[in-house]
Amino acid sequence: MGTKEDKTGARRTAAVNRKARHEYFIDDTYTAGLVLAGTEVKSIRAGKVNMGDAFARFDKVGELWLHNMHISPHTEGGRYNPPPIRDRKLLMTRRELDRLRGVVEQKGLTLVPLALVFDRGFAKLELGVGRGKKLYDKREAIADRDREREARREVFTRS
Repeated sequence: MGTKEDKTGARRTAAVNRKARHEYFIDDTYTAGLVLAGTEVKSIRAGKVNMGDAFARFDKVGELWLHNMHISPHTEGGRYNPPPIRDRKLLMTRRELDRLRGVVEQKGLTLVPLALVFDRGFAKLELGVGRGKKLYDKREAIADRDREREARREVFTRS
């Protein structure tokens, strides 16, 4: 979950959308580049990102856009800071976009951002193809997590 950057700068997690795995069953994951302004990159490196309500959608031209992701303005950005919430273009190959569009056009599937990572210095977004959970699915997941926690606690206290 929290991948650290090694000395070569290979991969570092900047932000995780914890709400996504609670709200959706994630079927498949993809990685996409982001078109960002310079001050947005500085804010992401500082961890000032909120992806709680973010989602990705195709436009009429066939491009993939990220909506509702909040990146706080950089403190020293001044007039170079773009608006905190704006649509940001996602970069993927045409083949990946076509495959993803075919998958998402199925009923009930959506593209949900899972994590924002730095891969060799470039900001990348991990997208998940998600199917929405019902309330009883969420309750079942919480109950499973509680049972697992209790079992670990029992094993720990016996040792």
